[in-house]
Amino acid sequence: MRAMTYRGPFRVRVEDKPDPEILHPNDAIIRVTRAAICGSDIHLYHGLMPDLRIGHTFGHEFIGIVEEVGPNVDNLKTGDKVLVPFNICCGTCYFCSRGLYGNCHNTNPNATAAGAIYGYSHTCGGYDGGQAEYVRVPFANFGPEKIPEGISDDDALLLTDACPTGYHAAQMADINEGDTVLIFGAGPVGIFAARSAWLMGAGRVIVTDHLDYRLDFVSRYGPAEVINFTHLKDPIVYFKKITDFLGPDSAIDAVGCDASGSIYQSLLGFKLKAQAGNAVAMHWAINSVRKGGTVVAIGAYGPPMNLFPLGSLFNKGLTLRGNQCPVKRQLPRLYEHVRNGLIKPSEIITHRFPLEDIAEGYRVFTSKLDNCIKPVIIPDRAAA
Repeated sequence: MRAMTYRGPFRVRVEDKPDPEILHPNDAIIRVTRAAICGSDIHLYHGLMPDLRIGHTFGHEFIGIVEEVGPNVDNLKTGDKVLVPFNICCGTCYFCSRGLYGNCHNTNPNATAAGAIYGYSHTCGGYDGGQAEYVRVPFANFGPEKIPEGISDDDALLLTDACPTGYHAAQMADINEGDTVLIFGAGPVGIFAARSAWLMGAGRVIVTDHLDYRLDFVSRYGPAEVINFTHLKDPIVYFKKITDFLGPDSAIDAVGCDASGSIYQSLLGFKLKAQAGNAVAMHWAINSVRKGGTVVAIGAYGPPMNLFPLGSLFNKGLTLRGNQCPVKRQLPRLYEHVRNGLIKPSEIITHRFPLEDIAEGYRVFTSKLDNCIKPVIIPDRAAA
């Protein structure tokens, strides 16, 4: 099969890899019809995640057609069209039984903290992802879902991660009716977090980013105040000023560690790979939110060297919440929101690339060219 492979920082290419095989009775093989590049894939593309190995195939957002199932898989059959949540989860462990599918205890033998994610380095289990013609899906009796009536393929693709993650961020923000919510980052997750905050009763939603085209997109997608923080002398003072000098009720960090790297990499050199990322958004969120407020970390963070402002968190009496979104827990309600027209996930798709041009897709997305919000990858076999 043809698949995207990682060749080192800023280097990806499409090459032949062996077709995936059934390795366990609960496996399924999916022929990918659509995949996406996620903002968190850029951390991989820049070489910032630990234990990222040459030849790994990225891609945790994908949908497709069931090609083959293992002998124990009884809820899927060949030909079914499915979406595959980015969490790889067993459905039966201590955490899955409590709906914490992003924290499954049985799918990632390489870490006690990180859950298993398709195409997201060996730190997250080492599973190849869906930026390929085919992908092996373990625990197929639980993970993948048949795409229901009334949900388009493009909407289904965005329901594998970006849309549920934004929705989950708004849930964790504990929004009360009329609350003010400040969102850092106007990428896909920030866009969906803003839309979801309104659905959950927020009276005011403020979104900040450094790219005007992304802020313009947010303002068109749903009612939100937008501000380019590069125009501000002191963003924290500004956010307090526009909220009666109290601060917003909750703040959502939809950025995570800056994919351009951390101050440690700047000082020590890239090859030392002090993979911490730059947690500017988290610092601003903690220092902007009101005392007693809630801060949500939904952007991707890796290793912990981020000079975390624990003193501010403690002295302000803040609640800090964060986790990988348990996608399957969010899907039933999101299906209804999509059918009712309250959320249209596919509206954020701006670019489509054939699989063979995925290197160009990564270049456009990481460099924020051509007003790119969300790129979709179409495997050549799916387009034929």
